[in-house]
Amino acid sequence: MTEMVYGAVPVRNGEPILPKWWRTIDKWSLSCVLILFAIGLLLGLAASVPLAEKNGFAPFHYVTKQAIFGGAALLAMILTSMMSPLLVRRLAVLGFLVAFVGLAMLPFFGTDFGKGAVRWYSLGFASVQPSEFLKPGFVVAAAWMMAASQEINGPPGKTWSFALCVSIVLMLALQPDFGQACLVLFGWGVMYFVAGAPMLLLVAMAGGVVFFGTIAYSNSEHFARRIDGFLSPDVDPRTQLGYATNAIQEGGLFGVGVGEGQVKWSLPDAHTDFIIAVAAEEYGLILVLCVIALYTGIVVRSLTRLLRERDPFIRLAGTGLACMFGVQAMINMGVAVRLLPAKGMTLPFVSYGGSSVIASGIAVGMLLAFTRTRPQGEIADLLGRGRR
Repeated sequence: MTEMVYGAVPVRNGEPILPKWWRTIDKWSLSCVLILFAIGLLLGLAASVPLAEKNGFAPFHYVTKQAIFGGAALLAMILTSMMSPLLVRRLAVLGFLVAFVGLAMLPFFGTDFGKGAVRWYSLGFASVQPSEFLKPGFVVAAAWMMAASQEINGPPGKTWSFALCVSIVLMLALQPDFGQACLVLFGWGVMYFVAGAPMLLLVAMAGGVVFFGTIAYSNSEHFARRIDGFLSPDVDPRTQLGYATNAIQEGGLFGVGVGEGQVKWSLPDAHTDFIIAVAAEEYGLILVLCVIALYTGIVVRSLTRLLRERDPFIRLAGTGLACMFGVQAMINMGVAVRLLPAKGMTLPFVSYGGSSVIASGIAVGMLLAFTRTRPQGEIADLLGRGRR
């Protein structure tokens, strides 16, 4: 009778986990992720060869490492997507605590690899960036707190989550890593808005961001240099933004041809932060639009499926993960075309980077777990019954 009223997906007793996972997973989002990963390997074949030669490695050294990282990321994504929301929440909170401690210990044990910001732990054979793993864990932990605050006699979860968000943002700003700090603050703000935040408070938060941004501009040479470069009417052709801008212009609609691009020989971060410039130069606007469509498809599909979700925790966590994923991609591509100041942020599943791609796999795995079809009615069904 319940299934007849709510239109639920029937539960098949004793169904093996793989068929059940395949039947309930969002196949369109999963396909988009796999295509993005394939595009990342394709672009890595072009973008990372000059760096490998410069560092004395085999031509496809970084592509091979990216394939290994990507394989681990896809495995983590699939395993995470098979979990129940309760298990995802428990493991995410545990992972968040570990990443939070790792982030706090960076000033004492971290390294900057000569880039001016202490963001990594060097393991000798590889490096780990705690902030990448902290983001999905924080979203889930904050969503749990906010959802708990909506219960009768529930804890002040919104206040707790805000205090946690502020502490993370401050630690990231001190590295300095203003890009990740803004991303964490944005993710919290989206979930807080969905949880029913008053507009006046959101306006006050926006004013606070402007205020602290002004302070950072006045006191941080790293931050001021990037803002000044963004606001300058002229682009120095010898900078990364200059090389990227020229590459995008040269690519045009269809690109200059596979392997014919020149920007990869000039950009030190061609395989990471500015990989979309390599795509635009060699494959043209067509491939860039395809990449944008893939990211948009993942975000829109996820949010559409979350609209049917009745569990407030799943709605909040899924919305935070989807929006943070989409905005990170938007920031990376926005920097390349000079719509945003330089942030040093990777393009999920496309840019080279072990921490980035594995953390993205875990985050999207959580999102796929939250958007799986479950035996439940839609919110509209419940509201409709309440009006009758």
